[in-house]
Amino acid sequence: MSEPLLEVRNLTKYFPVVKNRLFFSNRTAEVRAVDDISFTIHKGETFGLVGESGCGKTTTSRLILFLEKITGGTLLFEGKDISKMNPAEFDRYRASVQAVFQDPYSSLSPRMKVGNIIAEPIIVNNSAPRKEVSEKISALLALVGLRKDAHELYPHEFSGGQRQRIAIARALAPNPQLIVLDEPVSALDVSIRAQIMNLLHDIQKKMHTTFLLIAHDLAVVKHMSNRIGVMYLGKLVEIGESEELYSNPVHPYTQALLSAALPSHPDIPRKMIILPGEVPSPLNPPAGCRFHPRCFKAEGICSRQTPSLKEVSSGHLVACHFA
Repeated sequence: MSEPLLEVRNLTKYFPVVKNRLFFSNRTAEVRAVDDISFTIHKGETFGLVGESGCGKTTTSRLILFLEKITGGTLLFEGKDISKMNPAEFDRYRASVQAVFQDPYSSLSPRMKVGNIIAEPIIVNNSAPRKEVSEKISALLALVGLRKDAHELYPHEFSGGQRQRIAIARALAPNPQLIVLDEPVSALDVSIRAQIMNLLHDIQKKMHTTFLLIAHDLAVVKHMSNRIGVMYLGKLVEIGESEELYSNPVHPYTQALLSAALPSHPDIPRKMIILPGEVPSPLNPPAGCRFHPRCFKAEGICSRQTPSLKEVSSGHLVACHFA
């Protein structure tokens, strides 16, 4: 396996909940959106984060992008602690980590021409001389499969799939090492999703870019990811190679999650696992294993002791007392 690009160690993000903002602002509770998670993304791979809405995967991506302030933990980029970088090093990190967001209709400025949208991160990060900017814009438009004169048009003159291609070109503009893909195809028509996924696949092969893929669509994650992390209520419960995790899920939550996914062929037999109850509130998560109130394998120890991620086979980590 290639060397690590980004190492996430004990990453934590708590959001304070304030009572009666009009009169006083005493902190009464904290939403534990991300709670002590660790994983590594290697150069050139796609690492997928999957889980139900509200599990903390998007918050994790926002922490990596420094769109949210970290409560605790460490981020290492190419072995260096980001919190200890000097301003010049931190600027290089910001240029090296870009994002493609879920909604191509709101992530692009309607007042800017496409050429200016793509040029902005190049100019801001000084990643190319100004005289080369127009050449780079043309090359990026060709790379993502858009017409030559697209730089003269506005985002509203394109379809949703084309806008997402523009967003991908913008993310590639400063030559990043890591691109965070936050639900990159969920807002698109089904007929367009495969095209965008194949485009990202081709770009990764050509440019050796590393991807962090945030998604709830299990088919998208399986198709694009080399390794996958499964999150539940702010915790990572399983990490493994894509094929291994899909063929041999170990954690009960992963098993339930995959049982709900549509099979690749309707004749393939499958056993649906129905979980009781609802996801607990991150304001007051259960003690011990956070999944134990809904788990079909839970025993007494599960409500008392939090399981740690442990290796059950080569590269396959599971946080379960009975893995």
